[in-house]
Amino acid sequence: MNFFHEAFAARGLLSVKFNFEYMEQKRKVPDPQPKLRARYREVIDEVHSKFNPKRIFIGGKSMGGRVASYIAGDISLVGGLIFLGYPLHPPGKTDQLRDQHLYTLVKPMLFISGTRDTFAQRDLLQSVTDRIGSRATVMWIEGGDHSLKVNRKGSNSLEIAVEAVAQWIARQ
Repeated sequence: MNFFHEAFAARGLLSVKFNFEYMEQKRKVPDPQPKLRARYREVIDEVHSKFNPKRIFIGGKSMGGRVASYIAGDISLVGGLIFLGYPLHPPGKTDQLRDQHLYTLVKPMLFISGTRDTFAQRDLLQSVTDRIGSRATVMWIEGGDHSLKVNRKGSNSLEIAVEAVAQWIARQ
């Protein structure tokens, strides 16, 4: 996330990064969803109070993006969602999709996913975005994993993702 935060800022986009409480306390087990969602809402309120933007695009990497998707429909200021590796299902458990709430969202959504992402089997994520329709854009990082990296350094694939996000936001 540091890479994305710095790359977005370098492009003139206001980028805010934060940790959930369990991460700050270095716990491995995530907080319950209500607590995660409350924290995300607090951050949006802080950004709104401090910067007063006309709209905010929210999202995140993996679970952060998923949490954003649960609250986005309730916040009119949210102009869209950006998923950097949406966790569609637990690895190896493709029968446990986390997609039902996505179909009710009326916000534009950008899904950036690696073709080797064990949390989002390609055909399943493609099916979900097809069902969402014109509100969903999907961009594949060929050979990318859940972190969107193709190899250990992976900076080229991350740069490609940053460019895709910047172009997508400009079209919204």
